[in-house]
Amino acid sequence: MALKPAAPTTGELRIDSDVPGAMVFLDRKFIGNAPVTAKDVTPGTHRLNVTAEGYESYSEPIEVAVGPADVLVKFKEIRLKESVDVVHKHAMGSCEGKLLADPQGVRYDTANKDDAFTVKFSEIETFEVDYLKKNLRIKKRGGKQYNFTTKAENADPLFVFHRNVDKVRQQVAGSAPVKK
Repeated sequence: MALKPAAPTTGELRIDSDVPGAMVFLDRKFIGNAPVTAKDVTPGTHRLNVTAEGYESYSEPIEVAVGPADVLVKFKEIRLKESVDVVHKHAMGSCEGKLLADPQGVRYDTANKDDAFTVKFSEIETFEVDYLKKNLRIKKRGGKQYNFTTKAENADPLFVFHRNVDKVRQQVAGSAPVKK
């Protein structure tokens, strides 16, 4: 009578990247260059970090289960998911809402549906922040201009939103790889 092999109790991660040779770290320990396999990984939450020269680092928590799993890290894919609570300043009055950005462009969501808008990156003529005036200005090419402020004590939320969105906006415009 043959004995059955014991059921696995650990996980195995096969980690690859769209940039060959990317350096892979699991829980801050270097495990090799992609593609690489991490064996005998304890089930649960771990931190996966992958770096490739010329690209922004990838860092995410990863849930490891018993058995094998494949992970593909995409450095060349443009990623953006930003949002900031804002006050839209009108010629007379204002309304509150949220600016959201993804790789397709910027959207303003508000309860005042007449003020809501979506603008593709290619349609943006001006996208600038004035830190001292706590103002973020978006001007649609050949069209309307929008001014936003924040209820925060300073313009930090607007500055961070602008910085992160503008970096992707420039990448999309130039079709450049996702660089640091």
